[in-house]
Amino acid sequence: MKYVSEYRDRSAAEEYAERIQQLASREWTIMEVCGGQTHSILKYGIDQLLSEKISLIHGPGCPVCVTPIELIDQAIEIAGIEDVILCSFGDMLRVPGSVKDLMGVRASGGDIRIVYSPIDAVKIAEQNPMKQIVFFGVGFETTAPVTAASIIQADHLNLDNFYMLVSHVLVPPAMQAVLSNPECRVQGFLAAGHVCSIMGYIEYESIVSEYNVPIVVTGFEPLDILEGIHMCLKQLEEGRAEVENQYTRSVKRNGNPEAIDMIREVFEVIDRKWRGIGAIPASGLGLREKYSKFDAAERFGVSGYTVEESGDCISGQVLTGEKKPDECTAFGGKCTPEHPLGALMVSSEGACAAYYRYRLTRSNR
Repeated sequence: MKYVSEYRDRSAAEEYAERIQQLASREWTIMEVCGGQTHSILKYGIDQLLSEKISLIHGPGCPVCVTPIELIDQAIEIAGIEDVILCSFGDMLRVPGSVKDLMGVRASGGDIRIVYSPIDAVKIAEQNPMKQIVFFGVGFETTAPVTAASIIQADHLNLDNFYMLVSHVLVPPAMQAVLSNPECRVQGFLAAGHVCSIMGYIEYESIVSEYNVPIVVTGFEPLDILEGIHMCLKQLEEGRAEVENQYTRSVKRNGNPEAIDMIREVFEVIDRKWRGIGAIPASGLGLREKYSKFDAAERFGVSGYTVEESGDCISGQVLTGEKKPDECTAFGGKCTPEHPLGALMVSSEGACAAYYRYRLTRSNR
């Protein structure tokens, strides 16, 4: 098993699409939560392969996209402080704040370094004892364990020059926020396989019970997504609402207990504002008191920001499935990857970036 090519088999994909066509007796709307799934759907033309009765809409599953402008502005201010090295994942550098982005700070001389893991930032702190090292910790539950591990390691090393600007968010509260929206059209979910590989899918069982909506944990390859859609559609057609696991090669019901324990050791659940959506109760992670000495916002006095979002950007409506990217009047004109109005156009998991790359760019060739 190569775990790639066999999940991209064209004949198998066409067979699944035919099964879905035969099964659908009416129109159904299914939301894929994760931006990685959105990119696969657009890249491989899965939405165009399906019956017109199946509408796929895109959810809030891009942690870069939902990082609030206030936190971007905090990172920008910290990065401009002398003797600070700000470490970040690469796709955060182009995300616009209220005035500029981190790439602009870097171009102006700010010491901003792209890393592949927060552990790399810990190493930089060890190597630069006279500098203040800040890691911009962004992500869902998927990346939270390694962020927690970096805090534990920094504490073990007694580093007094390592800090964390935390923007970790949680998927289940966002799904509940979508379902609570009076404009919600979602009748079933494809849940993010990588998040569930850490957390399992126990948390989704209460959502299914409360909202009577099927949830299928799904992978990211074309056949993963098509099988997930088929499983979700079968529930809808049979009037069932359950949590099912398509991504069995990576996900267990209880997730990864060691990773979960590490998250709970370092973080506590807090309310969090989501860019384009607003505040969602109990939807974020913040450092526990035990590790508060690593809090960059407190260390550099940048807490308490409040920023208005651009009125030209409909990212909130895209993230909650109310509209698709190409329904935005700014899409592809006023808003492009080179001049983005919002994070969805620049993130590697952003829905607008997927539409621009796989729909608009291809149609213009």
